Amino acid sequence: MLTFCKMHSLGNDFVVIDAVTAPTLLSSQRIAALADRNRGIGFDQLLLVAPPSQPDCDFDYIIYNADGSEAEQCGNGTRCVTDFVRRQGLSAKSSLFWHSAGGVFQTTLRPDGLIETSIPEPSSEAERVPFVGQDSRGATTLQTDVGDFTVCPISVGNPHGVVFVDDVIGLDVDRIGSALSNHPAFPERANIGFCQIINPGFVRLRVFERGAAETLACGSGASAAVVAGRIAGKLGDKVKVSLPGGKLKIEWPNGQGPIKLIGDSTFVYRGQLDT
Repeated sequence: MLTFCKMHSLGNDFVVIDAVTAPTLLSSQRIAALADRNRGIGFDQLLLVAPPSQPDCDFDYIIYNADGSEAEQCGNGTRCVTDFVRRQGLSAKSSLFWHSAGGVFQTTLRPDGLIETSIPEPSSEAERVPFVGQDSRGATTLQTDVGDFTVCPISVGNPHGVVFVDDVIGLDVDRIGSALSNHPAFPERANIGFCQIINPGFVRLRVFERGAAETLACGSGASAAVVAGRIAGKLGDKVKVSLPGGKLKIEWPNGQGPIKLIGDSTFVYRGQLDT
């Protein structure tokens, strides 16, 4: 039997597994079956907490999308795995260093109960995203079967495309997001964020996640949206991001260096899987 925890942050839901005490290997087909909300457990991502592969890290953080593909980073998941290791007794530290496919990052349990993730410096450089387009460091218009959209490519450890819109509420996020996520300009596919700027300190955001469709919240997507807004000169250094599942706080004081993502984590239940 394989023990797991169901957790979420702002409705962005996860299955989290301790692969430190019990090494775990799941096929992409098995993960996709478990992600099915009608025939499986149902989740946006499956997260593994594994022994560290880097000498200065406490754990490895391995992320799988609902379709079984592996992802480099998941911002909301960073808070849930931080909460998870304390619940499982794997660490009592208030500050942890993690290694994921997107790089090394730090999480900190704050006195107010929220969890802060320090994500390595984001980038708008095309080769870092990766992105194939005419403009290597700015917004580019992409043509799709559902229309033409101006996209800002951003990497926050995983690939994002940010689209600024006047009204995010009535948007067909799944249809447009799928078209942009799978556009040839994003050779590794991308998470697509639709961002409506209300003022320099507040935005509304909906995100289509590659391998998972639209989710109620996306921490890395919120970070990418703020980075794109800062680069465009439209946002300040502290921004509240309102997603369908709730609000996140993003801080990027100098417009360079690590970006801070602040939010909560919620434990739902513990269960067991037949292996």
